[in-house]
Amino acid sequence: MTAGNEQSFTTSATSSTSSSSPGLVRAVGRWDLVALVINGIVGAGIFGLPAKVYALIGPWSIVAIIACAVLIGIVVLCFAEVSSRFTETGGPYLYTAEAFGPFTAFVVGWLLWLARIAGICAIAGILAEYLSFLVPSVGSGVPRALMLSSVIVAFTALHVSGVKRTVRFGNLITIAKLVPLFLFVIIGLPNVEVRAFDFSMMPERSAFSSAVLLLAFAFVGWETALVAAGELRDPRRDTPFALLAGLAGVAFLYVGIQMVCITSLPELAKSSRPLADAAVTLIGPIGGTAIVIGASVSILGTLNGGMLTISRIPFAMAEAGQIPRVFASLHPVFRTPVPSILLSTLVVLALTLTSTHVYVLTISTIARLIVFAVTCAALPVLRKRERTLPAKFTLVGGVTIPVAAFALIAWLLASTSGRETRDVLVATGVGALIYIVLKRQRYASAVENR
Repeated sequence: MTAGNEQSFTTSATSSTSSSSPGLVRAVGRWDLVALVINGIVGAGIFGLPAKVYALIGPWSIVAIIACAVLIGIVVLCFAEVSSRFTETGGPYLYTAEAFGPFTAFVVGWLLWLARIAGICAIAGILAEYLSFLVPSVGSGVPRALMLSSVIVAFTALHVSGVKRTVRFGNLITIAKLVPLFLFVIIGLPNVEVRAFDFSMMPERSAFSSAVLLLAFAFVGWETALVAAGELRDPRRDTPFALLAGLAGVAFLYVGIQMVCITSLPELAKSSRPLADAAVTLIGPIGGTAIVIGASVSILGTLNGGMLTISRIPFAMAEAGQIPRVFASLHPVFRTPVPSILLSTLVVLALTLTSTHVYVLTISTIARLIVFAVTCAALPVLRKRERTLPAKFTLVGGVTIPVAAFALIAWLLASTSGRETRDVLVATGVGALIYIVLKRQRYASAVENR
């Protein structure tokens, strides 16, 4: 793409009316997508949050989970309508390109890629912590580096081998991660005692807000499933269904888990591994081991979904001509974007082995919230674009829901720390600088070829 034709960006490479991304295989069905959404949401957070939230507001943590699901649901509703207009690979990157043009799209794509890279690094660090309960040596040093490198390289090979295998693995691991959690709830619910839920003492408003904010980080991750729309069989119909069904299912699961933990652990607020400790109380030591294994499997599932996302973002940007075209190249047999996969893997490996997971998790969350805000802002703009495909899922109430979603995101961003926010803003500036440099290079190349 030259500088002269960059203005046609949104009506060619990113337009929702364009044909399918050449070469990608549309092998992901509706329920495969639901599994990807659930995999994105249910990671490591739910294995530790019950204690942290209970310590803040006690039994009102049940109400906080429901409130958080509703608030995040407002953002999900915006994504449901916007995604129902598009059929190509890119997710929020595509939506922004269509609504606001190539510069904003590049910055959003850059932030989305960094957010998912950072998220994978954080989750990989948590995986090492969980596995160290079973094999202490992998918690630090060379054994940790070798274990994490092996996991990341194995996922790279899986994703290179084809999206069908990736999706099948994702479906299996979704079942494997949900089975112990559902069994935990099913076994524990009959033991739930009403007297454990004393709502007579109202929590402080600040404590309740802190609890909801904390829970919000356990309700995101669903957006990763949208990036691979170019490999979905019917993305405009399936994405709204998968987003809403996945979020609702996870919300019910989280409520059940919290209820069982409150009843099973009188000292829940002091537990560092609440689900494992509760499982020990319910069914003995084997229950705790099963939960630790389930947590590790859950993290592996989240890593699998994240790897799919981070490789498709450079692919979409390369297809649009915004980064070197080589990253849009596909394997001749597997039809997967190998250069994009390898680039993302190398960055993940470098950051995983050199950074702390708490820092990169916060960076990931802030960057992701910015991407959410831009997508919500794009919704009313896309409604007015005649060249955009009509939505298969339409919200009622005009701009009420998008405005509410934007306000929610602003509140969450206002609650983040200064250091990480500063670093995300610096990263945004770096992305803008990269865009300017690449644009000038394209312009110089176009002048030379005249």
